[in-house]
Parts: sequence; structure tokens; C-alpha cells
Amino acid sequence: MNIPNKITKLAEIIEQNGGQAMLVGGCVRDELMGIEPKDWDVEVYGVEPNKLRKILENFGRVDAVGEAFTVYKIGQDLDVALPRRERKVGRGHKGFIVEGDPDMSFEEAAKRRDFTVNAIMKDVLTGEIIDCYGGRKDIEKGILRVVSPETFIEDSLRVLRAAQFAARFEFNIDEETIQLCRSIDLTDLPSERIWGEFEKLLLKAQKPSIGLKWLYELGVVEQLFPELKALVGVPQEEEWHPEGDVDVHTLLVVDEARKLIGDLPYEKKVTVMLGAVCHDFGKPSTTEFFDGRLRSYGHDEAGVEPTISFLDTLNIHTLNNYDVRKQVVELVRHHLKPGMFFKAKKVGDGAFRRLARQVELDLLYRVAKADALGRNPDWVPKEKHSNADAQEWFIERAKNLNVEYEAPKPILMGRHLIAFGLKPSKQFKVILDEVFEKQLDGKIQNLEEAKEYAKEIINK
Repeated sequence: MNIPNKITKLAEIIEQNGGQAMLVGGCVRDELMGIEPKDWDVEVYGVEPNKLRKILENFGRVDAVGEAFTVYKIGQDLDVALPRRERKVGRGHKGFIVEGDPDMSFEEAAKRRDFTVNAIMKDVLTGEIIDCYGGRKDIEKGILRVVSPETFIEDSLRVLRAAQFAARFEFNIDEETIQLCRSIDLTDLPSERIWGEFEKLLLKAQKPSIGLKWLYELGVVEQLFPELKALVGVPQEEEWHPEGDVDVHTLLVVDEARKLIGDLPYEKKVTVMLGAVCHDFGKPSTTEFFDGRLRSYGHDEAGVEPTISFLDTLNIHTLNNYDVRKQVVELVRHHLKPGMFFKAKKVGDGAFRRLARQVELDLLYRVAKADALGRNPDWVPKEKHSNADAQEWFIERAKNLNVEYEAPKPILMGRHLIAFGLKPSKQFKVILDEVFEKQLDGKIQNLEEAKEYAKEIINK
């Protein structure tokens, strides 16, 4: 492990003051799994709180976080704290009394951790590993196991953490932990904490479907996500689908989407992944037998309302000034359009330009492609595979029209009409809209043509 110099220097000063600095939590787990840590957590034993604060002030600005118990943040990547014990006194994630105790034993301090793989410590200076609860063996076995059943059930967020860790590390969850998770009431969790774990499940796992399966298995979907629960038991339209249920297809689509987002900024990664999760939310209300076959007519539009409800649970709106919520809703509404355009063949350029006004076509391409690839698992005969060429044709057309990221902007503006001697009125919108429609159809290419057409409208 390449421990940052500031951590080593901090540990040396703490030792000189009669204490011991221990790396704890994810950074130790990651090292043992061959993963380079990005964030560091240090617990300081044997040093009183006031003295610890003075020591930390030598390392620059110290940001204190927490009301009942203080965690000191040094820069963006280092958290320093005393070992602590927690006692549940009320409902919710704030219903704890937390006490720091520099004289606490390693075993007692590690007992408050959620899983054994997160309860391993490492002495910064000597490199000695302290593993009171068998976390190293569980890493080798690839299993998540609770440290303490008594303390585990006090924090309901740990159920979601179980699912996202299982997804990220492709671990199994042991039976006792499964049963504990199923017994926990999750309705006290605020949206931001739910989203924090769901986000990691979608973006940090290579196969998010593993985590989504565990959300079903652990009872999370039952309590928090009725939109996902509704997918179970809804048959797929394709007669060859062996599992039959839309939830199986959704898991496949989410994994395919995860492969398609590597080049995107964070907010658009989130958008595509949520679009993949939600894309078939309309099928439970629309799937029926028609003309001897299963059909889900209108499931794209029918999926909008449950998608909004799902995003409300996660409290997702704008990220980095990007309207994730709007884009996800429009991805669900239009996810069939690339295939429809491809089949129609003679779709004009104007249809692409108008669609680009509703949804970002590059993201739509990715969700639609994931949807198509999600129909091609190993168990499906090759001759039955869904054709992914439609999406490639779609994005190529969008690129040729330069609308893959945003829609064309109107050439003619209100100021141009004012220059004609017109006074602002309701007619401005009528004129501008009619000119813009011509522009979208490709019949107006520049400002001069836009002005000429506007004059024709005015003269009428």
C-alpha cells in the first residue's frame, strides 16, 4: 500500500505522544483485495481529543464534521477520528448516542463495523494487521458476514450496503446476514442515504445486476421500490424468454448499460443507468395478450409516472447543473424511438431534430442499445437475437445532423422581428415557432432565409 506521507508523519507524531494510528475500514479491505485505496480512514488510540486536535492542526486546515462525535477531515482524502461506541436511542440514522474513547480496545472498536471485511485494522507504522473478526478469511471466501448481529440491526442503511458491496466485489452474503437484513425496517431511511448506496451499486459495480438481485433477496424492493417489485411476474413479450419476467430483462439491460458509460461525465453516467433501470416500468400496466401474443403497447409512455415516483424515492433532480430527472423521464418515454426510426427507414431529418429537443440522443442511443443487447443473453438462440444495428444507424444519423448532444437552436430571434419594426406581442411566438419548424425540417439554413420566411408570414 502506498500510504500518503502525511498519514505516515501523522502516525509518527501520534506515537511520540504515546498513541497509535490505525488504518481502518475500506482502505485496509481494498489493499487486501489488491485495490489501490483512494480514501483513507485513521483511528487514533491513546491520545485525548484536545491533544489530537492540536496535532492535526499542524497538517493544515482541519474541518470538523459531526455534532455528537467529531471526525476530522484533512484534505479531500483523509478522515481522522477516535475509536467510538454507538448506542441506539431513537429512530433513523441520527438516533444514536456516539462516544469517543481513546482507551477503547481494538476488538470493541471493530465491533461497531458492519461487515467483517470492513472491520480489519492496520498499524500505519508497523504494517501489523489486526483482524478480530475473521475479515481476511471472508475476503478470501468472497463472502459478506456481519460483525455483530446485535449492533448490525441498529442501522438500517446496512441492508443497502450489503447489496452494493456484494455487487462491487461480486461477493455472496452469508445466511445469517441475509436473515438479519430481511428483518430490518427500512422506512426510516431518508432519500439521500438511499441514493448514496444505490449510486455506488450502479456506478462502482461492473455488474450492477448482482446488487439489484440482492435488493430483491434482502427485502429492500419490497419496502422501498414498488416500481421494481411490480416487474416481477410480468412476462416478456418474446416467447423465447425462459424466465418470463420483465425484472430479468431489466437486470440484463442494466449490466449492458454499465458497459456503455465509461466515457461519460458523472451526471450522464447516472442518467443512463437510471434510464436503464426504469425503461420498462410501464410494462406491468400495459402487458396483455393480443392477437395470440403478449404485447406491451404504450409501455414507453406508461412508464413515465412510475419513473417519477422512483426518482422521488431517490430524490434525484439536478446533478452538476444537469437535469438528470428530466432526461431520465424522457429516456423512458422515448427509448423505443431508435428502433422505430430504423424500421421506418424514411424518417426525415426533422424527426431527429425534433426528438433532440426532447431528449439527448447520445444517451437515448446508449439506453436503447442496452435494451437491445439485454435481449441477447447466452440462453437465447442466436437466430432470435435482437438486432443492435438499429441503434448504430440511429446515432450515426444523429451525428451527421450534429444533434447527438443537443437540439438545433433557433436562428431567428425576437430581436430580428423588432428590427423589422414590429412591437413585441403574442404574434412573436407564432412567427418564431413557424420559422423554427421550417428550420427543423431543413428548409431554412441561415439567418437570411429565416428573415425572408418571417417577412412572408408577416405580409400574410
